[in-house]
Amino acid sequence: MMAGLVSSRRDKRRRARLFAVRLSGLCLLLCIGLFLVLAGCGGGETESKSMEQIHAEEGVPVRVETVSLEPFIIEHAYNGVLTGELESSAKAKVSDAVAHVYFKVGDRVSEGAVVLTFPTDNPAAQYFQAKVSYENATSTLERMETLYKDGGISKQDLDNTRTQYEVAKANWDAAEQAVRVKAPLSGIITQLNVRESDNVEPGDVLFTVSRAGRLKARLWVPESQIADMAVGADATATWGRATLDGEVTQVDMSLNSKKQAFGVLVEFGNPDLAVMSGINADITVMVPTGRNAIVINRRTVFREDSRHFVYVVGSSMARKREVVLGRAHGLDVEIVSGLEPGDIIITEGQMLLQEGSKINIVEQKRG
Repeated sequence: MMAGLVSSRRDKRRRARLFAVRLSGLCLLLCIGLFLVLAGCGGGETESKSMEQIHAEEGVPVRVETVSLEPFIIEHAYNGVLTGELESSAKAKVSDAVAHVYFKVGDRVSEGAVVLTFPTDNPAAQYFQAKVSYENATSTLERMETLYKDGGISKQDLDNTRTQYEVAKANWDAAEQAVRVKAPLSGIITQLNVRESDNVEPGDVLFTVSRAGRLKARLWVPESQIADMAVGADATATWGRATLDGEVTQVDMSLNSKKQAFGVLVEFGNPDLAVMSGINADITVMVPTGRNAIVINRRTVFREDSRHFVYVVGSSMARKREVVLGRAHGLDVEIVSGLEPGDIIITEGQMLLQEGSKINIVEQKRG
């Protein structure tokens, strides 16, 4: 019994020592954590003070740029539909079902090639009647020409026969065109609206042929911008990842009353057919103003009340200078007064500056 009591006391002392060790470790961890928190708080203040000291002693890091005169170009952005430089559609002349279609979209066709046909027995076309009449008129004209050479008929009789022949030929051409629909010009079929056995009515557009090697678009330019437009001005058209270069080819001199705008025609090269006819593209027209100007990024300019300022470099310090803005396009703005060629403006780091701040130039860009 005595041995069991001793063993029990030893276990209690062992557990007490283990508890004390764990408690001591926990206290140590809490002390270390508290020290780190206090050190972190104190370090932030030290770092802030050291940054201010660095700026005061070494200057605020800035990027600068030397301004110069450069051609001032105005950009106007529009949205327009690009179509082939030459484009024509064929329309149905009879009410009937399509008999055959010989081409598909994307095929290249020559002018006069038969693209599709209708049945020749359509009463409205009068195909066979026109054919017989034309053949008869041709034979009659040939006989009358022979008789006229032999003196058997007068010139008047020959002229009357030739007139009848021309009428018969015109009727035959119309009948054939109604039944055998041909390509109106050489190019690529960009649109095909019918398939074999489809029923159509007179006036329905059957297909469109386009010369897509060059594309055109008509822009509607407001009165406030028309003075900037000029034939020959550069233009770009963007659709997805494709960009086409072109130019202005026509500027209307009168206002369209329906659009309340002026029509401007632009044309673009499309040598690889990268852009399809009929798409809606973003079009930019770049118009030189004909003068040189100081042009800077508008982010360099800051505003106080209704006045505009920039920071310029003067004796290793930032100097605030008032400027007068002119016309703008995109991120660029014209400086009408306040800057001269050769002035050095601060383009990055302005938020940390005030009048007379010491600066540290880390990069200088030439204008």
